[in-house]
Amino acid sequence: MTRRKTPSGPQFDTEQLLHAYRTMRTIRAFETRVGQEFEKGTIPGFTHLYSAQEAIATAVCMNLLDSDYIGSTHRGHGHSIAKGCDVKGMLAEIMGKATGLCKGKGGSMHVADLSKGMLGANGIVGGSAPLCVGAGLSAKTRGTRGVSVSFIGDGGSNEGVVFESMNLAVVLKLPVLFMYENNGYGEATGFSYAVGSGDISGRAGAFGMPAEKVDGTDFFAVHKAVKVAVERARDGGGPSAIEAMTTRFGGHFVGDPQLYRAKGEVEQLRREMDCITYFVDRVLKDKSVTRKALQQIDEEVDALIEEAVEEALAAPYPAPEELFTDVYKTY
Repeated sequence: MTRRKTPSGPQFDTEQLLHAYRTMRTIRAFETRVGQEFEKGTIPGFTHLYSAQEAIATAVCMNLLDSDYIGSTHRGHGHSIAKGCDVKGMLAEIMGKATGLCKGKGGSMHVADLSKGMLGANGIVGGSAPLCVGAGLSAKTRGTRGVSVSFIGDGGSNEGVVFESMNLAVVLKLPVLFMYENNGYGEATGFSYAVGSGDISGRAGAFGMPAEKVDGTDFFAVHKAVKVAVERARDGGGPSAIEAMTTRFGGHFVGDPQLYRAKGEVEQLRREMDCITYFVDRVLKDKSVTRKALQQIDEEVDALIEEAVEEALAAPYPAPEELFTDVYKTY
């Protein structure tokens, strides 16, 4: 993949760059280990990994506050970590343990933490869009200057509820960002076949909002675009849409045979579209950070993931009486 350096935009200090690297590296290590644990049988149900898309979640959430909201997809671990959700609580949740963020009741596709503004991963394709429109309406009504971000895949971009959500956000001029992560496949169906216009951002723009396409493997490009969109939303400028072109290193789910992909495709993508490799190469070339600092983060992240696994495996499952709690909100 031929890249050009991101044009002038936000400037980052060393602390911010190391924070970005730590977040991306944590997501990658977390997902790698989740895949391994799933294959061992320690994780129930299905799980969908975010590996290769780390730059998007990281860049988006670095522009947000805890008081801002995000809505996720079935592939939500990366979004959760980037928004600040506790890694140990997440892993316990995915394993169905009582110490999980949702007491083991949500699992991989429904992990959530409202204290961090994470409205939840969502097993309903395109399901986060109306939730984030609601969060945006709340922010506008209460005058909080809050922003909500709906993460949507290329498959989810075709859902009718997403179209309705974009239209309503424009009509009401809500502070919502529709963040499309185009990884090339909606389950096993190629983007080029399923999206008639072949242009998700162009289609979103037709609803009457600013929309653009960016290289989703370039943290700096995503951050720059999101920064503009978020600032516009906070200042009352209404919704925006961004289509980040990316890929996924794994299948739709762990265990997916991926017969719809060409031979050698994933290996080539790992060589040419690894967002973490691109980030590291750039910051080292710019002498923004040292290799030693990055290696220290690697060691700390690996230790954190190991601790998280050990604690989650040792944690108890929810007691039977917990079955009827947290089902309905009581006002």
